[in-house]
Amino acid sequence: MSEMMVLRVGIAIAGLFLIAAIFFIGKPKKPEQGRRIEREDEAPRTRIEPNVGDAAPDAGGDEANFSQPELGLEGGNELGKRASEDFDKIVSLYVAARAGSMLRGEDIVVAAEKTGLVFGHMNVFHRLLDKHPEQGPVFSMANILQPGSFDMTRIRELETPAIAFFLTLPAPIAALEAWDTMLPTVQRMGELLDGVVLDNSRSALGRQRIASIRDELRAYDRQREAPPLTRPTKW
Repeated sequence: MSEMMVLRVGIAIAGLFLIAAIFFIGKPKKPEQGRRIEREDEAPRTRIEPNVGDAAPDAGGDEANFSQPELGLEGGNELGKRASEDFDKIVSLYVAARAGSMLRGEDIVVAAEKTGLVFGHMNVFHRLLDKHPEQGPVFSMANILQPGSFDMTRIRELETPAIAFFLTLPAPIAALEAWDTMLPTVQRMGELLDGVVLDNSRSALGRQRIASIRDELRAYDRQREAPPLTRPTKW
């Protein structure tokens, strides 16, 4: 299996776990689920050493083989918590390190601050609405390595092959507007971190894919704005 194939499979698996974590958090809680979730990995974690391959033409440079992120559920900061637990669509992008390098924790934090992201719920970063943070995140940014969150007490030690951006719909604003907010932020983060922006299929994000996503989200907005269909009256 080629290094690029390993990369794509790795991000695919990581993306599935990330989405699963979001789905779990978004599900309505049962009464017995209100208690604190005990972590099974209280012992110090062993840092995962990713495998780095050669550059690949379709991604502008290969990245590392990613492990499976599972978003931590213990963050006490409610800033960026979704106002509604229901969602029906997730759009994700990645900023991955180039071949032979990693994204450093301190650099990620600085870049996040420069692009207007704030640290909050689930110990990840969020873009919030100006003057209306209570409406939840427009989109969020997580670490691709488990547990998916950022430990700010050890941020100087953090090295990761990639970070994931996810837009969970419905958002507090229209889907297309949320995408037009997330895309330049991700692109700017890629520039600041000297990384490669990848789409959800683990390929370099190009104009054609951007146009396709915008069409999908435009259709999503139209569908939500359309009145519900009613059955014709039987005579």
